[in-house]
Amino acid sequence: MALADRDYYGEPEPPRTGSRLTPVVKILLVLNIGIFILDYLILASAMGGKPPLLVNGYFSIKSAIFEGRVWEFITFQFLHGSFLHILLNSVGLFIFGPWMERHFGPRFFLIYYLICGVGGAVFYTLISYLGIIPWVPTQALVGASAGIYGCVIGVAVLAPNLRVQLLFPPIELTMRQLCIGILGIATVKVLFNLSNAGGEAGHLGGAIAGFLLMRLAPVLRRPSKLSIHRPQYPRRFESKLSPRSELKLSENEEVDAILEKISEEGFQSLTDEEKEILKKAAEDKD
Repeated sequence: MALADRDYYGEPEPPRTGSRLTPVVKILLVLNIGIFILDYLILASAMGGKPPLLVNGYFSIKSAIFEGRVWEFITFQFLHGSFLHILLNSVGLFIFGPWMERHFGPRFFLIYYLICGVGGAVFYTLISYLGIIPWVPTQALVGASAGIYGCVIGVAVLAPNLRVQLLFPPIELTMRQLCIGILGIATVKVLFNLSNAGGEAGHLGGAIAGFLLMRLAPVLRRPSKLSIHRPQYPRRFESKLSPRSELKLSENEEVDAILEKISEEGFQSLTDEEKEILKKAAEDKD
């Protein structure tokens, strides 16, 4: 197979609709839906009360911060309050999650997604403390929305002019326009304490965290420590021009190692030197 034929070679393309699910997004969807079914349809029915996972895993300022239950910054992201809640979040994750996972690679995408969720809880806590929304330390916060808003913002940063078709209302917008619209609605609800102001604060927090991570991601990635082993030949057999088969062997080792890195960590993990090696190899293939 030629180098240019490999689906993970080349500059990242703008996200496309219809992309198949990626591994981490699949796991997140299975966890979210599975936990919802287990909590509401099995455990709640068996115990004859409220969903126990929801009751013991939601985020609140009182329990997570004042009582030291810091794991709630993570657990609340996998809990949902109703069927409509889990449905909408699943659709959002299904649409935007794969694009971000392909951009970052599985490992960094999972970190990105969870940090955006934590950012939602942190921002909700901050504006509650500042009195922008009512101070209710026991109020519960649940849902994957903060992480999903981080994914939406990430796609908008990568491809701001990408056009998306809304189901309701049935209009077409660019990703930039979509983000301005949903963040504007969330901001108005928070400032005027309208319905679900706490949840909208979490959405804003996830979006802010996603934007900051998109700007900082190139800085946070460590330079590659890729080691290339070239074949060694005794000096007495060396000629000024190496045989072409030996040259190809050395180049292929470099290229294969770089392509393996792309498949595991994403194109953005490459250094400028590694990108130049791929570019030269592609030109040689032409």
